[in-house]
Amino acid sequence: MAEAHQAVAFQFTVTPDGVDFRLSREALKHIYLSGINSWKKRLIRIKNGVLRGVYPGSPTSWLVVVMATVGSSYCSVDLSMGLVSWIQRCIPDSLHILPRWGTHQSPQARVLVSMVVFSTGVWAAGIFFFRQTLKLLLSYHGWMFEMHGKASHSTRIWAICVRLLSSRRPMLYSFQTSLPKLPVPSVPATVQRYLESVRPLLDDEEYYRMETLAKEFQDKTAPRLQKYLVLKSWWATNYVSDWWEEYVYLRGRSPLMVNSNYYVMDFVLVKTTEVQAARLGNIIHAMIMYRRKLDREEIKPVMALGIVPMCSAQMERMFNTTRIPGKDTDVLQHLVDSRHVAVYHRGRFFKVWLYEGSRLLRPRDLELQIQRILDDPSPPQPGEERLAALTAGGRVEWAEARRAFFSCGKNRAALDAIERAAFFVALDEESHGYDPDDEASLSLYGKALLHGSCYNRWFDKSFTLIAFKNGRLGLNTEHAWADAPIIGHLWEFVLATDTFHLGYTENGHCLGSPNLSLPPPQRLQWDIPTECQAVIESSYQVARALAEDVELYCFQFLPFGKGLIKKCRTSPDAFVQIALQLAHFRDRGRFCLTYEASMTRMFREGRTETVRSCTSESAAFVQAMMKAHSMKADLQELFRKASEKHQNMYRLAMTGAGIDRHLFCLYVVSKYLGVSSPFLAEVLAEPWRLSTSQIAQFQIRMFDPNQYPNHLGAGGGFGPGPTPRLLSLATLDLAYQSQALPADILLPAGSSGRRPPRRSR
Repeated sequence: MAEAHQAVAFQFTVTPDGVDFRLSREALKHIYLSGINSWKKRLIRIKNGVLRGVYPGSPTSWLVVVMATVGSSYCSVDLSMGLVSWIQRCIPDSLHILPRWGTHQSPQARVLVSMVVFSTGVWAAGIFFFRQTLKLLLSYHGWMFEMHGKASHSTRIWAICVRLLSSRRPMLYSFQTSLPKLPVPSVPATVQRYLESVRPLLDDEEYYRMETLAKEFQDKTAPRLQKYLVLKSWWATNYVSDWWEEYVYLRGRSPLMVNSNYYVMDFVLVKTTEVQAARLGNIIHAMIMYRRKLDREEIKPVMALGIVPMCSAQMERMFNTTRIPGKDTDVLQHLVDSRHVAVYHRGRFFKVWLYEGSRLLRPRDLELQIQRILDDPSPPQPGEERLAALTAGGRVEWAEARRAFFSCGKNRAALDAIERAAFFVALDEESHGYDPDDEASLSLYGKALLHGSCYNRWFDKSFTLIAFKNGRLGLNTEHAWADAPIIGHLWEFVLATDTFHLGYTENGHCLGSPNLSLPPPQRLQWDIPTECQAVIESSYQVARALAEDVELYCFQFLPFGKGLIKKCRTSPDAFVQIALQLAHFRDRGRFCLTYEASMTRMFREGRTETVRSCTSESAAFVQAMMKAHSMKADLQELFRKASEKHQNMYRLAMTGAGIDRHLFCLYVVSKYLGVSSPFLAEVLAEPWRLSTSQIAQFQIRMFDPNQYPNHLGAGGGFGPGPTPRLLSLATLDLAYQSQALPADILLPAGSSGRRPPRRSR
């Protein structure tokens, strides 16, 4: 075991002749380099903290202010209006940092220090003023409610002011303290919007009953709850996010697999290599490059319209994060750094170091390490093969098993290696991907990413990188730490770096030559008793039943896309949502409560809000579509009203005027106070029969999608579960296959457009 000897920095043995003490120079060298690398990271964090803390100012601007103050004194101009003289008188005579002439303080030094103190105060006050002004400007959201390309004069002036107060090179977290807080909507506004959202779902008698409950809640219970919520909004940075993370995610006791975790697909129309180890070598290297940029805050913050910053707080826990199970609630464990990844292959767990000393392993070296795992013939240890099923089953069972069987000894050490890894890697023995000749291929690909075999994913890790035998990849992501656009940002960077920057040889291997002297990956050792194996099997059976109950259908839709919809001056999101309403009504004969996720990241620590897509306007359009002799002009007018209503609701949700997060927080406050509210209880118990999501493509422009149109991922998805953030792919498919919304419905009179052909099944 050469790697074991290299891992020991020193060893000694007691002999009859004395103590034999030996040092490993190579191990000490690595320890030294690791320490240097750690200190470099600390210095970088300190530097970034200073630059972030003075944004939108900079050390250079401080120097300019000091030089201006000093320069004005030589021109006999007192910019301080006497403040420098006052500061000079306040400086004690015993200040030892000032130079002396004989036994007296230097007058020139006292004046200079006074000017520096004054300049620093002016500079800090300017930063505070600009930061508060920027926060005030970012609280303006009128631009969202204006027609695209028809901005008002006030919006144009606002945009100019925002650009002037934003430096050209902001760091990732530069805008965090300048982002406004999420406002608390008024209770009457929330109640009124709620009643509007349920009107198409209820008959007159049911609606009257709900209206009575809402009125009683608004007049009697809500004022007291609202006061506590407003108080929290003053104190906390976000009045929703901490409760949302705790009660919606971490306190959930059902399995994470399918119910909460979601999957992300690879490029589906292009292939870079079919060598499994080589693809992972490039991808793992690119991910650690991204993590390095993340630690150094070199990633540009996402900006709406190029000027409005989005909150970046969720990105902090992307790496080195694990969800630790608990009996009542889970916790998110986040480490500052991690120098290894955990790998699963054929029932065995391995620990793969990412660095050699302070140097990140090259892609070819990582390929070598992965290939060593693939070539390892050793069998799994008793209970090891299905161990990860504990993370796929119930949270209470996993918490109890973790406390009983993984709290000490080699099991604890092996579990730490997984939970303290940068991320988890799963090497699958199957091949998946998109095959144009196989209609089921994309669906099988999605199911493999969503749940796999129920024991070859570590569902507690922030994300699991999955590599299939044919080189195709994907992600399975835990949801508590962040929402899908965050992992989408990472995935776009990684895929683009792999394809356009790292590349492969003609044989499909990573570029360069491997370092054969690297110690092989470390096999994790377990001692799993029979009792624990029984718990593992029980969790596996729960997960297996859940996986077998999932019906997932993914397919490629080619007749038209968002380009045609935009040419018809219609929102693609509104088009799809209205199509879903029509498809569901045709399938079920009734309307249902519909969930669509929107983001609130224009506010500090914002996450999501609900858009209730089933509206009276969309219901009127659907009912007209169901009539055999509806006029096209009437349908277009009804569709226009439904689309405008949906867009307005989406904008309200993004600007903090949504319904569901406010009601959710009022419900939490009522539970804390022990107040019973029939209205809130009924609202929170309403089932979301149709739940949808969308995610932006090309958040970062690392390549031109027009030049490389095939370099497009198939996105990802959720499974149907108890949490209201899910996409019913079967219903979406029905919307298209039944031609729920033909494209010519969108075309205004006098416009031209080819109607897409019907997709035969």
